[in-house]
Amino acid sequence: MAKDMKGKEPTLENLGQRLDMFDDRLDNLDSMVSAVIERVMNQAATFQTVCTHCGHKVEVAVIGVRKPRS
Repeated sequence: MAKDMKGKEPTLENLGQRLDMFDDRLDNLDSMVSAVIERVMNQAATFQTVCTHCGHKVEVAVIGVRKPRS
């Protein structure tokens, strides 16, 4: 059970709201992944992130080649 739900009983309305928020997040993630894939098919993309545990910087370069249309 989530920390903010301690001592409270979840209602169907609360569960519905949480599912809607989760669905919105999945839609946003899908949109971001689709945009990245489209960009990688046209040109190289580089991602930079920092590990939340150790603070190590990580850089990932992705290179794709668009297949010629026949």
